[in-house]
Amino acid sequence: MLDGWLVVDKPAGVTSTDVVNRVRRRFDAQKAGHGGTLDPLATGVLPVAFGVATKTVPYVMDGTKLYRFTLCFGEARDTDDADGQVVGVSEVRPDAAAIEAALPAFRGAIMQVPPVFSAVKVEGARAYDLAREGRPPELAARPARVDRFELIERLDAERVVFEVESGKGVYMRSLARDLARACGTLGHVAALRRLRVGPFHESMAFPLDKIAGNGDTEAASPDLLLPVATALADIPALALTEAETNGLMHGQAISLVALMGRIPMTADPEGGLVRAMAGTRVIGLCRLEDGWLRPERLL
Repeated sequence: MLDGWLVVDKPAGVTSTDVVNRVRRRFDAQKAGHGGTLDPLATGVLPVAFGVATKTVPYVMDGTKLYRFTLCFGEARDTDDADGQVVGVSEVRPDAAAIEAALPAFRGAIMQVPPVFSAVKVEGARAYDLAREGRPPELAARPARVDRFELIERLDAERVVFEVESGKGVYMRSLARDLARACGTLGHVAALRRLRVGPFHESMAFPLDKIAGNGDTEAASPDLLLPVATALADIPALALTEAETNGLMHGQAISLVALMGRIPMTADPEGGLVRAMAGTRVIGLCRLEDGWLRPERLL
């Protein structure tokens, strides 16, 4: 068994599943999964979990993401990115003032319609499968959280670069599509790069071809992996005694009264998560609710 996280710098033109399969074979790992899908066109941070680390994938996917994308004005594509077919054109090219005026509507808590070519399920089928069959579904708007949406650079009349910091399940392709419409034109994502997923940053990432592209049949070194607990670094830590640790490992809840003075100030006492620690070792994740610390996911 191999346990830990590998941060891959995904290249364009491959799927996230392809990346996982390639590095799993390279590391001769029995179990692997990724911490958030990137479209084939997209590049950047793709955290890959091995072994026990797969238990922490949901918490990584819930973390904040940072993206940089290039919006190309003037053409709508059926996939909302450069890989799709042109389905509309516009001669309008908004200036910087028009773009800045439109941006505030896409910050904070918003409602967003996912791209038709997405993994959203519609009556048991994936939306992209229906779209490829010529039956594109009407997708409902869903809540999304955008913490930051900034214009970074204007490359030319058509192409503008943005950075977005967002929560779980926010589609950059939808932001690009909808921002263009708000500016009175059409647009799509021409390039997309993910710079961060929760605690995993671009500076931690290894290029895929350096890991799985040299044809070497010998398994890659586990020294490249980050500890399982790295995925939980953004979650407040709570120190436990030996007795408390033993009780928790047997599924017992601990009264919050006994933990007074140790509960992190950043932890929400009404349903918040904490990282249970025995010294420097992560025991697992626990939830604070109804006056008790209850184990949720033990490692």
